[in-house]
Amino acid sequence: MSTLEIKDLHVTVETEQGTKEILRGVTLTIESGQTHAIMGPNGSGKSTLAYSIAGHPKYTVTSGTVTLDGEDVLAMSVDERARAGVFLAMQYPVEVPGVTVSNFLRTAKTAVSGEAPKLRTWVKDVKEAMGNLRMDPVFAERNVNEGFSGGEKKRHEILQMELLQPKFAVLDETDSGLDVDALRIVSEGVNRAKETTGAGVLLITHYTRILRYIQPDFVHVFVDGRIAEQGGPELAERLESEGYDRFLPATTEA
Repeated sequence: MSTLEIKDLHVTVETEQGTKEILRGVTLTIESGQTHAIMGPNGSGKSTLAYSIAGHPKYTVTSGTVTLDGEDVLAMSVDERARAGVFLAMQYPVEVPGVTVSNFLRTAKTAVSGEAPKLRTWVKDVKEAMGNLRMDPVFAERNVNEGFSGGEKKRHEILQMELLQPKFAVLDETDSGLDVDALRIVSEGVNRAKETTGAGVLLITHYTRILRYIQPDFVHVFVDGRIAEQGGPELAERLESEGYDRFLPATTEA
């Protein structure tokens, strides 16, 4: 059993207008095997939370803590966080020209595990995982995300999750840009990885449609860099019918 604990996290980012505080005191605890859904309107700080956990240099943590089984995550470099068991599926995966998917995956697995996987077993595992995600085997020899469609990029992110077997997976709008079939396949991949490894999942989304496939244990509503409300799956259904208006400041007509 592992625990990812976020306490009173405050995060800023530099803008053209100066320093802007994005997260204003976020407290959240995720246990192994749990799925926490983060929902909220655009600009509420959801992605900032994801990238702050992963260690993106654009974001500055001004106060608060993030610990993994008691270890200070914020004191770790990005690669140390990955080796500790933190995984981020990015909202906009980047292209890596000149690096094939197969080389990238094996290099990543070696870096995270501390030793290279046995080739015969590894090839079998990759083929099986790609098959489950309905990925053509030729993708293994293509450059990472180069020329991939949005859905292919998202499947590749979940392929990494399945193979790297993190303790905690942060999925930043993995459902964006997916059609119905791709959404189901990607969701099945997340559920499969979670069942296999017991990983905790922090799922960031605007919509409830992915939650029909990935059942959350807890739902947290983000507004203006804070958790405005939290509850169970029923809260997501309420958001689907009511939207976020009740959490936003009322506007007055001139």
